[in-house]
Amino acid sequence: MFDFVLKNRKPRNLLLIFEILSIFLLFLFNNNHFDRYIVILFLGLILIVYVSNLVLGKVSSGDNYIFLIVSMLLSLGIITIYRLSPSLGLKQLIWVLAGILVFYITYFAIRAIRKLEYMTTIYLGGSIFLFLITLIFGFKKYGATNWIKITENFTVQPSEFTKILVIFLVASFFTTFNKKLKKLNYKHTSYFMMVVMYIFVMFLFLQRDLGTVAIFMAIYTGIQFIYDDDRKALLVNIGLMLFGAIAGYFLFSHVRVRVDIWLHPWTSQNVINDARQIVQSLFGIAEGGFFGQGIGVGYPSQIPLAYSDVIFSAICEEMGVFAGIGIIMLYMLLVYRSIKIALNQEYTFYRILAIAIGIMFTVQAFLNIGGVIKLIPMTGLTLPFISYGGSSMISSFIALGILQVTSEDLSYKYDRGNGYE
Repeated sequence: MFDFVLKNRKPRNLLLIFEILSIFLLFLFNNNHFDRYIVILFLGLILIVYVSNLVLGKVSSGDNYIFLIVSMLLSLGIITIYRLSPSLGLKQLIWVLAGILVFYITYFAIRAIRKLEYMTTIYLGGSIFLFLITLIFGFKKYGATNWIKITENFTVQPSEFTKILVIFLVASFFTTFNKKLKKLNYKHTSYFMMVVMYIFVMFLFLQRDLGTVAIFMAIYTGIQFIYDDDRKALLVNIGLMLFGAIAGYFLFSHVRVRVDIWLHPWTSQNVINDARQIVQSLFGIAEGGFFGQGIGVGYPSQIPLAYSDVIFSAICEEMGVFAGIGIIMLYMLLVYRSIKIALNQEYTFYRILAIAIGIMFTVQAFLNIGGVIKLIPMTGLTLPFISYGGSSMISSFIALGILQVTSEDLSYKYDRGNGYE
């Protein structure tokens, strides 16, 4: 079997080798007991890698490498989570399968719906609606009030889906709405979108969700830098962001604690409780060395929330720093493909969507990994496609479905000459 895989040298076949070896190590970790849950995990991973990529190659003429990159990230995440907690690993597998289903639904919906660039008010209204229901029905978790309880065992994080609406809102504004305002002789049109974004920031401040603020403002500022001719507005935005960062530090005690832990993790008065996560994270990465302790040999369970916020450390401990570097390179490849897609896309609206999604994945991965290795203060954001969590997984797959559409020739959506260059 390995001979056949190596001779073909297709990326999904090489990924299959990694999964087979990982499942074999899990089998050894379980004292050579090959239970039905490992069989389910193995079959589920094969379904993700082979069937999903095979179907995508048949239905999409766009960039099919982005799904392969994500498949590798998913495999690392599921295997690590299963090793930490078999029940959570199987739940994550279910979330991934649901995410893939949502990916295809998003892909076909975005392909079919025309004039998405004109729906600015819908994106704005949907975003405000999600913010309002979070303020009304949300409950506090890990310092932020950004979760809604649907049932006793099922919660949703609406801000994960608001990110998608914000991407559409920014793309729509810079494609059509801004031009309409200029035709009506409105001056300083750049500030209309800025006001909207800082209203969103106000909502997130009320929720104490500053990690999502960073993602929102990175998306907006990145697109503003590329598509806004008003350089003064960009400087105003940067100034307001700096002011907001300072205000957040003084307004929220949990932000000050995180900064204190970042600067003084070993001497912090909160080392036993709050600083334990980053301290154990650094120990785990150091113990892993370059090649790791081996799956099932390390002690990643010593790290609080190792299956979620700090899963990067768990992977480094058991698979090595080289595996961590590999994860960073996979995200770099994903972002590179996003930029390449944007450069090759003919229509401005879809070009902005591709850039914004690339920015979103970049910032979220940087904030998570940077916090785990003590480069920056921890933000509580998950690592896309790897960390445990349903809301994050589904929203990431929605973004991936949009990116897949933007990688295709979309001239069928427009009459020639009516596209937006």
